Amino acid sequence: MSGNEEIGGGASCVPPPPPPPPPEDLGLKPSSFIVKLRSAPPGYFFQPERPPTDTDPFAAPTGPYFFYGTLSDPAMLRDVLGLETKPQLRPATLIGYECKLWGQYPAILDALEKVVHGAVWHVETKEHAERLAEYETDNYQAQPCRIDYTDGNEPVENYGYVFKFAGDVRDLSEGTFDLATWLRRMKRDVEDA
Repeated sequence: MSGNEEIGGGASCVPPPPPPPPPEDLGLKPSSFIVKLRSAPPGYFFQPERPPTDTDPFAAPTGPYFFYGTLSDPAMLRDVLGLETKPQLRPATLIGYECKLWGQYPAILDALEKVVHGAVWHVETKEHAERLAEYETDNYQAQPCRIDYTDGNEPVENYGYVFKFAGDVRDLSEGTFDLATWLRRMKRDVEDA
């Protein structure tokens, strides 16, 4: 430091030099992707394709639900929700999950390149979504997922929800869940499986 410089805020600050001028146009054309980005309306990237209808972040979500355990039995789902008739479920898979056992019940977790088979039903009311959440207990939470239908009907894929295990993963064990065996143990009609 020379003797003429002051320490602290007493000296007047010299503004930084201006930025260098932009390079001359070399005849380069912007990529089509850049052109699309520049022409997008303001806020385009921050808007969901379809704005969610649910406004309460703590409310149970409605929409397609993927079931992989006891609720994949239409009669069980009917009883839990208090429906008059057995619901029509669509066979489907989830990619990127694996199934373990929590006691006698299945529990899914994230797992690369694994597949879980199950069935889907569209939950239309918050009351039904809340009943499902109560049935699943706090050890499972409804989480968003991508569903791939396996029945050949439209749509072939959809976004929905699955109850993922939210308890202590140390409580899980290897094994498979067999719905027909579980229904027999519970003395329920196996024909519904």
